[in-house]
Amino acid sequence: MHAYLKMANLIHSEQRSIYKITQDGLALLQKKPESISVKLLKSIPGFREKVSPNKKQEPILEDDTIESNTPVELIEIGYNKIREELINQLLDMIKANSPSFFENLVIDLLIKVGYGGNKIEYGEVVGKSGDEGIDGIIKEDKLGLDKIYIQAKKWENTVGRPEIQKFVGALQGKRAKKGIFITTSTFSKEALDYSTNIDTNIVLIDGEQLAELMLDHELGVSVKDTYKICRIDTDYFEE
Repeated sequence: MHAYLKMANLIHSEQRSIYKITQDGLALLQKKPESISVKLLKSIPGFREKVSPNKKQEPILEDDTIESNTPVELIEIGYNKIREELINQLLDMIKANSPSFFENLVIDLLIKVGYGGNKIEYGEVVGKSGDEGIDGIIKEDKLGLDKIYIQAKKWENTVGRPEIQKFVGALQGKRAKKGIFITTSTFSKEALDYSTNIDTNIVLIDGEQLAELMLDHELGVSVKDTYKICRIDTDYFEE
């Protein structure tokens, strides 16, 4: 539930596992609601968009809708709620650690995704003073003839076009054609538009996408339970 309270801007993270009520949260309590329910949160502007940003709207489970959903639909709703909460928890954990930890995490993730042929030795963290905006390198072949350059930006503020331009400049200084810019925050529209209108091939990954990739490739998480859903095999019953 704390993930939903954050999405409604009623609480925010002070540090790992520690939350503080916001001014919006205090204002809501002054109205003395009978309970803090999902139905109440849905009345807060912007809550639904934060639950499923940039996606087709998904149903939000409420006590009075349980009977109207099939068992499979309830599993899907529950899965999506768990996933949304894990995404928020992963971002909280990342932000609570150091920039150097984040740089190593980014290399680990890209190797997991398949860059560098899944070989750990093909990834390298190089972020240091005077790195010209390059935090990591992944070799796409054994000899290192083809490389992907990475910038890992542990930020709270939106990453704008100037930061992407600096990264492009750093890539040109390396005569590189491929780059990945990963941040814990988000990218402005100007930054996204700029990245799609240049010759250099750049991929931008924001905080939510980062956490989703970590879930999909099981980095920083472990599988707790696995459930199998079966259906009737009608072919078996034909005589």
